[in-house]
Amino acid sequence: MGANLDLIRATYEGSSEENGRNLLAALAPDAEWTEAEGFPYAGTYVGPAAIIAGVFQRLGTEWVDYRATVHSFMEDGDRVAAFGVYSGTYKATGKAMRAEFVHLYEVRDGKIARMRQYVDTAMVRQAMTA
Repeated sequence: MGANLDLIRATYEGSSEENGRNLLAALAPDAEWTEAEGFPYAGTYVGPAAIIAGVFQRLGTEWVDYRATVHSFMEDGDRVAAFGVYSGTYKATGKAMRAEFVHLYEVRDGKIARMRQYVDTAMVRQAMTA
């Protein structure tokens, strides 16, 4: 494993609190975080504060037991891909979901410079619809 893979792996493989701390420490000040079109939090967020507020705080308040479970990683130089499954229950509807995802990261100078999400948005939207 390379240093870039270790950096990304540390944002997934601990408790939610550990993962959050590791992610904040790993983000570049100008990091770009792009959630997929069709995903409820779609768009590009720039900087740690915008990423936390636009994505992670919303996930933490709108879902019960929301998880991103990675089953494999691939590293190619400054790019790391994480393949996995989202799961959780949407509070407003009480519906559970499982959706496959890929996160593609670009690492620059030991920090996450970019993340792009690819996900089966239909499964997520289905859980959010009454």
